[in-house]
Amino acid sequence: MVAISGTGSSAEPAEILENTSQIGKTGNKTVRGAIRPSFLNRCQPKVTYAGHPIKEIPWTLPYFTSSLCPECGKVVSARKFAEGKAVYMEKECAEHGYFKEILSPDVDFYMNLFTYRFGDNRGFTNPNVQADLNRDCPENCGICNQHHSHTCMSNIDLTNRCDMTCPVCFANANAMGYITEPSVEQITMMLRTLRERKPVPCKVIQFSGGEPTIHPNFVEIVKIAKDMGFSQIQIATNGKNLSDYDFAKRCHDAGLKSLYLQFDGVTKDVYKKTRGEDVLEMKLQAIEVARKVGLRVVLVPTIIRGINDHQVGAIVRFACAHSDVVSGISFQPVCFTGRISERDRMRQRYTITDLALDIERQTNGLMPRDNWFGLGSTQPLSRLSEALSGKPAFFVSCHPDCGAGGYLFINPQNPSEVKPITAFMNLRETLFEIQNLSEKLSKRRGKWWYRALSSLRIARSADLFGGVKALKIIREKFDPSKAPTGLTLRRMLGVMDGYKDTKKGRHPETERTTSYRTIFVAGMHFQDRYNYDVERARRCVIHQSAPDGKMYPFCTYNSGPYYRERVEEKMQTTKISDYVEPGAVHARADRSKRFTAPSDIRIEVKDYGVGDSNSSYHIPENYGCCSTAKG
Repeated sequence: MVAISGTGSSAEPAEILENTSQIGKTGNKTVRGAIRPSFLNRCQPKVTYAGHPIKEIPWTLPYFTSSLCPECGKVVSARKFAEGKAVYMEKECAEHGYFKEILSPDVDFYMNLFTYRFGDNRGFTNPNVQADLNRDCPENCGICNQHHSHTCMSNIDLTNRCDMTCPVCFANANAMGYITEPSVEQITMMLRTLRERKPVPCKVIQFSGGEPTIHPNFVEIVKIAKDMGFSQIQIATNGKNLSDYDFAKRCHDAGLKSLYLQFDGVTKDVYKKTRGEDVLEMKLQAIEVARKVGLRVVLVPTIIRGINDHQVGAIVRFACAHSDVVSGISFQPVCFTGRISERDRMRQRYTITDLALDIERQTNGLMPRDNWFGLGSTQPLSRLSEALSGKPAFFVSCHPDCGAGGYLFINPQNPSEVKPITAFMNLRETLFEIQNLSEKLSKRRGKWWYRALSSLRIARSADLFGGVKALKIIREKFDPSKAPTGLTLRRMLGVMDGYKDTKKGRHPETERTTSYRTIFVAGMHFQDRYNYDVERARRCVIHQSAPDGKMYPFCTYNSGPYYRERVEEKMQTTKISDYVEPGAVHARADRSKRFTAPSDIRIEVKDYGVGDSNSSYHIPENYGCCSTAKG
């Protein structure tokens, strides 16, 4: 094996030593992103709350990290590097040889996402487990003291039963041969585990599955989550049961806020390939029902090259046209769930870069490439909140490879008027300057004069002064002459306030007066064994609360090491042959069920010029939906 400096527990700049393998033979040119302010280096924490060392992700290529062998799953050394215009990962297993995987076809776009990285978080003060120093991460997961990020959103699988049989899904009872369906008591325990995380308790929960709405106690579970203090309750759903107005209304009244709705395209042929049946009209009905009962919708397209990648622009246009109910899009390229040749991977792999460039081209620049930022780029606003309040804040600190996105602003009076935030705001400088301000405000809390003011209970005036400075930064970077019609500085601030407090945002009245309509267009590329990066897993912000009492990073539970299979087999309720379905229509895995739309709901969609595809391309067996990938 190649001798490599700095592999194992953290990412390190590449340093090739005596080399007898294929690693490091090419791609040794140093590639850097845009120049970053030097003060950002001071924002990087040195250790987790539990005392484990944190080393920053290098800002240049090439560098070494740790990955998994696609064949045996063992932790191996890996190297990320640029070659030509593309970015790759290479690694070598002593038993199974050399592997090379593309991460991005455009090195400039890739490095730009690193430019907007603002450092790490520090994980938990009360991790679930302590790391076994004799085992490599992620071989002892659950979440441990080595994890760098707190929970921004958690998933809880309510069941592995489903009322659809999607070709890209492997996490279902039919595939597993057994039912895993936690009881209300077990789910309450999982929710409590999330609320007890410190220093920042989880506030956002997403129920998933299987199809979560067919759990016989679904509405009761939503109410329990609301009563426990979860401010945002979502479900990952195919939408069948939510196309029933009465059921959707009961879910909304219990506390459900939004739907993460499978939405793979705007033509029927796409669904016949990705979902095995024509369900487009049903999904449109679910969106109309959500509009009527007051639920928000995030469209979740599973993107497969050769099947629906030609429709990513049309999906964005659809979301803009229905932005009164659709608040975002979470594009999710499929991952590979089994063995596949390098040639086929290079042909079939679809990255976040591919997604961003396709959307720019297919929308004629409506969502340009410069409107894509790493998901952690919102950190400065969270750090400002933390600096002003003195309390640990919720903020995103995932790896730049995890995903990216950007905001589109849509005129509430004329939805055809759409502008990216970068058209009227210098977002790069805004984020950098607010991060710098936040650091200074945080340091101020340790000064003698601030402690003295606090003892006199008049320190709040100093905090307000810091808020005024932040307002000045935003005012200077915002150009109302280039903003969409009616978007003033006051309404822009209302939008930002709504991101922090959902009660203040996304309401028809506020969108017309004190806020403005937006949708967040993003892509999340979940890992498989070919592109797995242990440093990504350490920084994961989406955590699975499992029935075994532990928590897992999303890409540790659902792909790569694939803890899901181990946990579900251990916690299975019954064999599928012994299971008796409940009688309620919403608890049955009835694949033929349909609900009649209320008479005042109209179902219509444009194909935005894409039309039905004549492609005969079929989905390979080695494809997996993001949340159901099986190793």
